[in-house]
Amino acid sequence: MPDPRRLAKNFVHLGLGATAVPQPPFDGMEWYEAYGERHGADGREGRLVSQYRFTEGWPSWEMHPLGDEVVICTSGEMVLTQEFPDGRQETMKLRAGEYAINPPGVWHIADVKDEATAIFITAGEGTQHRPR
Repeated sequence: MPDPRRLAKNFVHLGLGATAVPQPPFDGMEWYEAYGERHGADGREGRLVSQYRFTEGWPSWEMHPLGDEVVICTSGEMVLTQEFPDGRQETMKLRAGEYAINPPGVWHIADVKDEATAIFITAGEGTQHRPR
């Protein structure tokens, strides 16, 4: 029987045809470029399932132009801020077991006071970043 994988290290790609493909170990931001090469053919229908642990706020805003992103807080607490195309901002506190959806084209960032862990289900094609 194979050993189970840890989502924090081996993300999962949800692809066309209802496939779930384990990914090589995450080793830094350049990993995303290789991920795009591996699964870019799935286009906007592909989803990346990942898990991150935070001990501080995110260093930059991000936005996914082609699909929703689900953010599920699994431990701790995080404050998610969304900035909509009309400039309006909404802020929500997520605790363990709670989730939010970042719609396409909505910039978002999170602040963490102590620590938090979250699972992300992301339509990542075309993701953009901007400074905090």
